[in-house]
Amino acid sequence: MSETPLDPGRRRQTLLLGGVLLGVGALAWSLALRDPLVIDPRPLEAFPREIAGWRAEDVPLESTVESILRADFNLQRVYHHPLGPRIAVYVGYYGTERGGRPEHTPWVCYPSAGWQIDAHRTLLVDPDRGLRVNELEVHQGGERSLVQFWYRSFRSTGLLGGADQAWDRFLGRLRHDRSDGALVRLSSPLGDEDPTVVRSRLMGFARRLDALLDTHWPAEQPARTG
Repeated sequence: MSETPLDPGRRRQTLLLGGVLLGVGALAWSLALRDPLVIDPRPLEAFPREIAGWRAEDVPLESTVESILRADFNLQRVYHHPLGPRIAVYVGYYGTERGGRPEHTPWVCYPSAGWQIDAHRTLLVDPDRGLRVNELEVHQGGERSLVQFWYRSFRSTGLLGGADQAWDRFLGRLRHDRSDGALVRLSSPLGDEDPTVVRSRLMGFARRLDALLDTHWPAEQPARTG
């Protein structure tokens, strides 16, 4: 019994799929042969301690928390405003060799620490920069907080997680031989304030902080093997 030949359309699809698979395999092989990258965190270490009148106080991470997060570099501060408000800031940086993404995210960390997530929304903070953030309203006992967080890399910002992170890492590795990234999180107590006021405050701070990260992003260089 003779086999039915493939029609031209299906033949083109098969050839295209084969070419894509070969291309992905070749890319993976070339990336595996490249030298590992060494991180220079000094730009992030020098992140400004004053932002538009907000002054920072360092808050060291507990060793147990640091071991759980497993970031290549952690920045944790509380920025205080002269009029009283405060904003807690955390930046967890993960280099290319770590895959550029955190293993623990606010979606998991807040409930595991006893906080309940009451509401979630996505906000467009800065259309010109493409900065979008996840926002959570959380509470623990009588304490309520507003949290905004997003992911970014050296090449783009406003990543919300999942597919957009994976695509950004792929393009970064393909075009620039790096796929490092960070989780950026801001939070502020709600207290008796109107949530819209706290939200606006966090969004304004997020715009400034994210722009500063452009110029304070860690450097990565190939390790010298010879």
